[in-house]
Amino acid sequence: MQPLSLSKGGSLLPAFWDELFPGWLDFNGKKNTPFLTVPAVNISEEKDHFKITLAAPGLKKEDFNINVTGSLLTISAETTSSREEKGKKFTRQEYNYSSFSRSFDLPESVLSDKIDAAYADGVLLLTLPKKEEALKATADRQITVQ
Repeated sequence: MQPLSLSKGGSLLPAFWDELFPGWLDFNGKKNTPFLTVPAVNISEEKDHFKITLAAPGLKKEDFNINVTGSLLTISAETTSSREEKGKKFTRQEYNYSSFSRSFDLPESVLSDKIDAAYADGVLLLTLPKKEEALKATADRQITVQ
């Protein structure tokens, strides 16, 4: 039996396996990128603010770009990486690139100029404080049934 050639990706049937098990098996030597789609987001509402939690492991806080244009909040990130090794002859050398963008319509009750963001342990957390009028409007009150 003849050994597999490293210059051909190390697989006898790479196209077959890629189509049969997309994203599962790595027979073709492909690197899985962290964002094959957009990252998962949770949005919650508290009495005085909204919270947006976005799962984005493997990034640095410098990779994020967060903008508010009118009532549209856009969260995006872009990262590239490469590993340069000198003195070696490469059959293949891979570079990684990943990006995503998510946009959200902000309700009128949000103070868009007071939005805060923090990134820790692979999670981006945005805190969107509510306007004073919104806080009064959401005060609890008892309604009597007539």
